[in-house]
Amino acid sequence: MVKLVFARHGESEWNKANLFTGWADVDLSEKGTQQAIDAGKLIKEAGIEFDLAYTSVLKRAIKTTNLALEAADQLWVPVEKTWRLNERHYGGLTGLNKAEAAAEFGDEQVHIWRRSYDTLPPNMSKDDPYSAHTDRRYAHLDDPVIPDAENLKVTLERALPFWEDKIGPDLVDGKNVFVGAHGNSIRALVKHIKGLSDDEIMDVEIPNFPPLVFEFDEKLNVTAEYYLGGE
Repeated sequence: MVKLVFARHGESEWNKANLFTGWADVDLSEKGTQQAIDAGKLIKEAGIEFDLAYTSVLKRAIKTTNLALEAADQLWVPVEKTWRLNERHYGGLTGLNKAEAAAEFGDEQVHIWRRSYDTLPPNMSKDDPYSAHTDRRYAHLDDPVIPDAENLKVTLERALPFWEDKIGPDLVDGKNVFVGAHGNSIRALVKHIKGLSDDEIMDVEIPNFPPLVFEFDEKLNVTAEYYLGGE
């Protein structure tokens, strides 16, 4: 059975501070660095050997991927970075403290922005310091493609082509794949893999640690799903 291992990045500095992060390129916290290393140790203990790895273009996921692969003694495995695995873009909420946002906009509204499948948060202005429109790593994209805010529905729409073009075919070819990504980009792909409804995915949370494993048959039917290190 081929294996797909999802590792959400370890705790970031903004996770620690309870800030909306999205596409802001923040670093791992000390705890997050250790979580990434521990993820790699669990992979090594499980005896999972990868053929290739994918991650986003945000340093917290890139570092998690590298640290995990190193701890698994597989740092040589080819890694491809793609914006399609980025975290959901939190728009105008980016950089706001989640508790302060709730105080400003109301608990219910913030809850809807965070958890609704298809409700967009406020757009980020294009001159915002965190705007992706002026970020060199997205210069190859047509400007209208670069988001100013995303919900989970939009996140899935831009992650799905990468699944169909890369990850899915790799698994069909019998390759074990590591994906170091983000809570919402992983949730989006889990929704697709498991065929979850818009309502069902709302109750799915992806922790910073440990990694989530899917095993598939040759037709990409899920045969097992589990977290590493579980009983």
